[in-house]
Amino acid sequence: VGEQVLLKCSFKSSSPITESLTVDWTYRPLTGGQMETIFHYQSVPYPTMGKFKDRISWVGNIAKGDASIAIQSPVMSDNGTFICSVKNPPDV
Repeated sequence: VGEQVLLKCSFKSSSPITESLTVDWTYRPLTGGQMETIFHYQSVPYPTMGKFKDRISWVGNIAKGDASIAIQSPVMSDNGTFICSVKNPPDV
């Protein structure tokens, strides 16, 4: 609580990495409910909305197979399931 947390995501692709590569991070609260997209990357990171607005930063390096993010000032209610999804057409 209160410190920055790093959410690691590593990937490998059998296809060459292009500008069509996308990274989506989704989140479901510990209490359940709908999955929601909390972060999107395609060539550049896009602003986040919702619960994590202005608290997520991109720390990944696509060229090195890293799609990690950091969350600033986490609180207990941020607990939940975080899923990283990388798509590099035609590879998923």
